[in-house]
Amino acid sequence: MPNGHIDLPVAGGRLAPYTVREPRSFPKPSGSLTRVVYSAAHVVADPWAAADPWVDAAMDWDGTLAFRRHLWGLGLGVAEAMDTAQRGMGLGWAQSLELIRRSVAESRTVPGARIASGAGTDHLAPGRACSVDEVIAAYEMQCEAIEGVEGNIILMASRALVAAARGPDDYRRVYGRVLPQLRHKAVLHWLGEMFDPALAGYWGHDDHWAAMDVCLDVIRAHADKVDGIKISLLDKDKEIAMRARLPEGVRMYTGDDFNYPELIEGADGVHSDALLGIFDPIATAAAAALGQLAAGDAAGFRETLTPTVPLSRHMFQAPTRFYKTGVVFMAYLNGHQNHFTMVGGQQSARSMLHLAELFRLADAAGLLVEPDRACARMRAVLAGYGVGI
Repeated sequence: MPNGHIDLPVAGGRLAPYTVREPRSFPKPSGSLTRVVYSAAHVVADPWAAADPWVDAAMDWDGTLAFRRHLWGLGLGVAEAMDTAQRGMGLGWAQSLELIRRSVAESRTVPGARIASGAGTDHLAPGRACSVDEVIAAYEMQCEAIEGVEGNIILMASRALVAAARGPDDYRRVYGRVLPQLRHKAVLHWLGEMFDPALAGYWGHDDHWAAMDVCLDVIRAHADKVDGIKISLLDKDKEIAMRARLPEGVRMYTGDDFNYPELIEGADGVHSDALLGIFDPIATAAAAALGQLAAGDAAGFRETLTPTVPLSRHMFQAPTRFYKTGVVFMAYLNGHQNHFTMVGGQQSARSMLHLAELFRLADAAGLLVEPDRACARMRAVLAGYGVGI
């Protein structure tokens, strides 16, 4: 088949011919950005390791750090060891700390590199009942370890806290103990149950609006230790409402992978900054759009970033927690790694039809950097399903 052409599966057990467009050119920003932006970066697995992928996280450290240099080179920050890195879905605390240590050290070799790292409680044995005090101690241990390698903190939501807490006051107590001990301001992270069902009822309420009140109480009580809050509820109205209620100087970092262009652009002089998983696979477009926004070209910002939204909505469709498969698939298609293998074997979490549609949407957004390579790699993946052989 000619280069740039591929037969892609469609519903009903059929193949349909598809021709890849010419990729878009996304210039790097030429000056400082007007938004603080973190890309939650994925990790590169080592497919040559003898370790069983469901048990041990075998890492390609060179490939993993190379991708972080790619993000820093575009002017984006790195949110390290977050759920995009399969934290809690294959990547445990020991590997996460090693990842953080290596990435923080690598960041010092890149002028202006921004990095913050996830601290949580995921070293606690899953399924074991624990007390609120044990949750506090777990947070303290991880925060101390990260600050011990000179890392800044993103205080991740805790599955163990959901299980241990008996109401909103337990959340106030945990954050009230942990935040004052930090050396520097932290980013709080409210990850919704669509990303992790075990986090349903965070802040002591199933209702997000009531939970928001508790979260805001915590932020106001410790505003001197809070750089910002990332909320990942996939609901722009809730983010906008909470953003308006934040204390002065506390940032809203959008985690809304469905509505990020309008939230980042903002309205009436109020905007969100960003900490997004989608800014890993669309990093080049995101950086270019942010450069346009910084230059005062809001129309250009929208023109560049809006075509990426259908891809993001597809990648983050329910079950949303499997979006990481699409992130790594994009890295494979675009040559950031030479295999489609994931920690925990998570490359199997999405269907062949899902990956084929992802390919089409990435192409529509101009994000397939080298069409011939992308087609060859798509064919290789399809062959694993018995297509084309």
